Amino acid sequence: MGSSAKYASQYSPDRLVGQYKPRYPEHRHKKECSFMCAAGYRPRIYNGDGDALMQHEHQDFAERITLVPDALPSKIPDARPRLRIMWGQHLLEDLLVGRYRSLVCAVNPIDNSHGIISQLAALLPTSQWNEKSITEYARSYSAAGGEKVRVVKYDMDMLEVLAVLRPAGHAHLSLGDLASAFKLVAEMIRRKPARLPTASVSFLGARANRLVGPDGNEPSFEDVLSTMYHAGYTGDVYPSPAMWSLGRMGLFARYPFPPSLDQLRSGGF
Repeated sequence: MGSSAKYASQYSPDRLVGQYKPRYPEHRHKKECSFMCAAGYRPRIYNGDGDALMQHEHQDFAERITLVPDALPSKIPDARPRLRIMWGQHLLEDLLVGRYRSLVCAVNPIDNSHGIISQLAALLPTSQWNEKSITEYARSYSAAGGEKVRVVKYDMDMLEVLAVLRPAGHAHLSLGDLASAFKLVAEMIRRKPARLPTASVSFLGARANRLVGPDGNEPSFEDVLSTMYHAGYTGDVYPSPAMWSLGRMGLFARYPFPPSLDQLRSGGF
């Protein structure tokens, strides 16, 4: 077992926020207690027996996630902009109730019948787009050729979709394409703040608009977040549905991730 795996297996997710907290109770120091359990305080989540039942039953859930804080609360908030990762939230529902003014997703000139952009067009009451017109509009941009990625704007009244269209000569969307697209998106938002608040899909798990890394395989979620962030985007990002089944993995709710993650990867304490 490598050093990173060794420490990941021996320590709980609390380790990632700088707390030495072994999994085994007999090794814990009596003084080790987070601010939440000071003076015997323990918050209740559910009414009735809900807390005990969910603590026992959640192990049987096929789809569950484990959130890990990236830092303890502070009286001095960190002013650095971050991406919020919307674990457990439903993007389509949030868009339909008006939580966002813009959405970043992908579009292609062939078939968008399974994409969220077509779902929105069908469900938003004042949208004048449909799957056919969305695809035809993307095709008109793709026909112009060129090796540059484009961000095609679709005005759906209560929501503007900023759709990433890969270059005509690219079989798949690359991380380089995504970086160029999000630089455009960030500039569009900067020049028109009315596009805030904004949300984006993760671009992972797609079929018609598959995202690939330099090795030809789908990149990690961290690679996608890094690409968005360093391009200047700081909106909300919705993970792909497949990520809801990573219950045994500690997940952060913001990006950039804390330095302690890199320390673990390098085998440090």
